[in-house]
Amino acid sequence: MICFDLYAASQAFTRVYKPLLAPLGLTYPQYLVMLNLWADSPLSVGEIGHRVSLESNTLTPLIKRLQEAGLVTRTRDPKDERRVVVALTETGRTLKARADHVPLCILRATGMSSDDLIALQRNLRDLTAAMLTADG
Repeated sequence: MICFDLYAASQAFTRVYKPLLAPLGLTYPQYLVMLNLWADSPLSVGEIGHRVSLESNTLTPLIKRLQEAGLVTRTRDPKDERRVVVALTETGRTLKARADHVPLCILRATGMSSDDLIALQRNLRDLTAAMLTADG
């Protein structure tokens, strides 16, 4: 069953990420949020949730912890009070340089070439889209 292999691969990735992210003070889900903010800040909680496939009830406490760590700010959008906007602080921006080694470490840990990983990623995205279509 492919679901077992996907689950095992996900667990293996998490185990490899953990010691890489610990010195940064980040969990894997927090790292995903920070990657998105390093690429494009500020973002609304909804935009982040869409990008990392997390619901706001999971994302909000995670972002609050990032705020408590001084990495992000959360503010209400003045144009729409229902929207919360998350932005990097200076500390959050400078953390990126300390995290720059993580993708290369992950690439090495896979034992795969960049081209093979890109193909795998494309296949996984296609699989995810197909499964979401079948679900709904």
